[in-house]
Amino acid sequence: DYQAAAWLMAVYLRGMNKEETIHLTKAMARSGRVLNLKEVAPFVVDKHSTGGVGDKTTLVVAPLVSGCGVPVGKISGRGLGFSGGTLDKLESFAGFTSQLDADRFLGNLARYGIVVAGQTEELAPADGMLYALRDVTATVGCIPLIASSIMSKKLAGGADGIVLDVKVGRGAFMKTAEEAVRLAQAMVEIGEGVGRRVSAVISDMSQPLGYAVGNALEVKEAIDTLKGSAPPDFWEHCLVIATHMLMLTGSYDQEAAQEALKATLQSGRGLEKFKDLVVAQGGNPAPIDDPMLLPQAPLQHPVTAPRAGYIAALDAQEVGMAAMRLGAGRAKKGEPIDHGVGIVLHGKIGDHVEKGEKILTVHARSEEAAQEAETRLLGAYVWSEEPVEPPPLIRRIIPWSGR
Repeated sequence: DYQAAAWLMAVYLRGMNKEETIHLTKAMARSGRVLNLKEVAPFVVDKHSTGGVGDKTTLVVAPLVSGCGVPVGKISGRGLGFSGGTLDKLESFAGFTSQLDADRFLGNLARYGIVVAGQTEELAPADGMLYALRDVTATVGCIPLIASSIMSKKLAGGADGIVLDVKVGRGAFMKTAEEAVRLAQAMVEIGEGVGRRVSAVISDMSQPLGYAVGNALEVKEAIDTLKGSAPPDFWEHCLVIATHMLMLTGSYDQEAAQEALKATLQSGRGLEKFKDLVVAQGGNPAPIDDPMLLPQAPLQHPVTAPRAGYIAALDAQEVGMAAMRLGAGRAKKGEPIDHGVGIVLHGKIGDHVEKGEKILTVHARSEEAAQEAETRLLGAYVWSEEPVEPPPLIRRIIPWSGR
C-alpha cells in the first residue's frame, strides 16, 4: 500500500502520457476476469455515464438499441452522494437482481440481447484496490487515474463498442468543460489503443436531466419515455447516446440510426425489450404496464414559486443532495436507499412561472423531511425578470475515429 500510495501521488502530480495510461488500464482490466462476449454475439455495445442527477438514460437507450438488433451488455454502478445509480433504479422492480455471475451475464445476453449488471469482484479487482487508496491519498480527481479506472471496468466487461457520456456542470463530477473534454479524450484514446470502438458525448448537467429525480420516479419517467411520452431534453439526450451506440457497429450512419431508433420506439419494441431485461433478471414486470405499482412515498408535498419570473438556474447538485437527504441516495457506500422518495420538477431553465405556481413536488416519508427538502430546493433556483435561454444539452461529441 505504501508503494502504491506513493506511485498514485506521483501520477497525481506529474500525470501520465497516452501510452502509460493505456498500459495501466490494460493491466487493471487483466487483474481479474475479462468477459469474452464473442462467445454469444459478434458485436456488443455498452455505455457509461460519469454520473449526474436524473440520469436514467440507460433505462431507455439499452432497450432501444437492443430492439434494433444490437446486443447491449452493460456493467453499471450504484448511486453515491448527489449522483444516482442505474442499479438502484432497476431495483425498484421487486425481485430484480443486478448481481449476475459471468455465466448468467453471458446467458442473458445470448437469449435476450440485453443485460445490465453490477460489477463483480472478478472484474478489474485492481481498480477497487487502487480506488480505495486514491480515496485516502486525495488523488481521486486525477484525470489519467479516472480514465483508467472507468475504462479498465469497461474493457473487463468485454463490449466491442462503448459510448461515454461525460457530464459537465454543477450536477457532475467534472465541473468545467475543459476537464470534461480532457477526460473524454483520454478515455477515447485508451479505447482506440486497445482496439475498442469508443466515442464520447459531453453533455450538460447544470440542471437535472428530465423532470424526475429519485429511483422509482425515474423508472416511471423512463417507462413513459418508452411509451412515447418523454421530457424533451431527456429524449434528445437518449437519442444522441443511442444513435452513437448504433453508429459504433459500422452498420449505421447518423440518419439511419435515428430512424431505426424512432421506429423501435413507435413499434413498442423498446418497451418489450425493457420487459425482457426486468424479467430476465428476476424482476416483476407488472409496473411497466401500471407504474402505480412501483414503490411510492406516502407524502406528496407541492413547492410553489416565491416570485414570478424566468428560471435562470436550477442547481442540479442541490437537487441531487435534497433527493439524497430524502433517502433516494446514500452518503457512503453500502447504505440502504428508499426507492419511493424523490423530487419531480414542473419547470426547467428558461421556463416562466407565476408567483405561487407549483414548481416541483417532493415525494417524502414525512412532512419534516419534505419541509427540509423544500428549504434546500428553493435555494437551488435563480430567478430572472428577463427571458433566459436554456443551456445547450450536448456540449461536444468526440466520435469514434473509424479506424
